[in-house]
Amino acid sequence: MNERVYNSGVERLRSPERTERLEVERVVDLCLSGSKIDSVLDIGTGSGLFAEAFYKRNIEVTGIDANQEMLVAAKDYLPNCQFKLASAESLPFEDKSFDMVFMGLVLHEVDDFNKVLNEIARVSKKEAAILEWNYEVQDFGPPLEHRLKPEFIEQLSKDAGFASFSIVPLTNLSLYLLEK
Repeated sequence: MNERVYNSGVERLRSPERTERLEVERVVDLCLSGSKIDSVLDIGTGSGLFAEAFYKRNIEVTGIDANQEMLVAAKDYLPNCQFKLASAESLPFEDKSFDMVFMGLVLHEVDDFNKVLNEIARVSKKEAAILEWNYEVQDFGPPLEHRLKPEFIEQLSKDAGFASFSIVPLTNLSLYLLEK
């Protein structure tokens, strides 16, 4: 089991301070500003914070997480959505199952970056969105050695076959938009 899997409790994931820092509504709006999105896979869904924001916009949402406790919490918040215990490195879905794959503050925690991006490309019909910590020392979030450089994420996306890569700087984070 990955030692960096989040295990610090559901309440903290949904605190008002954290929700504001993540700019949840803005992130989801940015993710949906391109092509028509009807279905989203939320990798590392946690308590379903981003899944809930997508769902409120009438999008079919499926979430996965490597922590069963998080899936129980997500299901409590979103009883009409599907959630599965799974890792980002081995997505239990058919090719091109979702219009978009979203990954919020999870990529820095995975064991095999290339495998994850290849899996995202495989199950995505159109695009992917990756929300990550800025590569800088901040008073919150993981230590610098767990954060990813934008150039590294861009190379991973190209290696996985995404044709387009852009970065949207947010107040505290960066949103990487990948298109096929």
